[in-house]
Amino acid sequence: MTRMRHALLLLALLPLAACNREVPAPVTGADAATAAAGATVAAASAEDPQKAAAAAAAAQKAEEEAARLPPPVEGTDFVVVPNGQPFDTPPGKVEVVEFFGYVCPFCAGVEPQVAAMRAKLPPDVNFVLIPAAFGGPWDNYAKAFYTAEAMGLVQKTHEAMFRAIHIDHSLKGEGGMDTPEEIAAFYANYGADPKQFVSSMQSFAIATKINRARQYMTAAYANGDQMGTPTFLVNGKYRVKGKSADDMFRIINQLIRIERAKLAGATPAAAPAAASAAPAASPAPATSPATAG
Repeated sequence: MTRMRHALLLLALLPLAACNREVPAPVTGADAATAAAGATVAAASAEDPQKAAAAAAAAQKAEEEAARLPPPVEGTDFVVVPNGQPFDTPPGKVEVVEFFGYVCPFCAGVEPQVAAMRAKLPPDVNFVLIPAAFGGPWDNYAKAFYTAEAMGLVQKTHEAMFRAIHIDHSLKGEGGMDTPEEIAAFYANYGADPKQFVSSMQSFAIATKINRARQYMTAAYANGDQMGTPTFLVNGKYRVKGKSADDMFRIINQLIRIERAKLAGATPAAAPAAASAAPAASPAPATSPATAG
């Protein structure tokens, strides 16, 4: 119990400093050739059950506070996204998007609580992962995510990838530049064919997905704030802020409750302050290129 309390305290104190673009020099020459030849990367270590239990408790607390505390306030708790649209969710459901990066230590820090929250979402809430592509290793891992998604491997590999980079250090993350072959070798532990995986990472279809993700993230930051990860959107309309990790999850839960009530045709018990100022949705997200702050 003591270790669980410590884990909860650390999660509550986790600052929401965003990861942004810090791109190391790429591996070149002989080093790249060596890495590309017969790369082998072990499977990730097992999930820490105590950390998972602490995250589940924190997720439960955030859900309870969402029902108890005053409604979220525009400018303090969230930013309205002009012409905001869901990214990949049909009508009749509430969408929650997470912009993340596997190399981002803050994303790794909140992932257990994200997983705990995701497991508790009702059927009319759709959780969508969007990898940030800020250049360098960010792009390689964004391509790997979409390749794993196309192969049906995300459920088995998403949390494992964070552990491989930030706990096991079997992959470099921000500490270097993993080659596509090294990344593919990791996914081979979960059923991927390495050669097929590398080929898919370099395909036009994956490049198209990356471009769409960049455009959507840029639109979410149309007010000029610095882009960073982790960032959450609710229904494409509200970009979540928050003073801490726990505060951020409280706001997410409150905005979900509000949007679900709207879908049900009910008057939300606590609408977000100034939410009526949100402009009407447009048919497509903005298409300006993404930049990392």
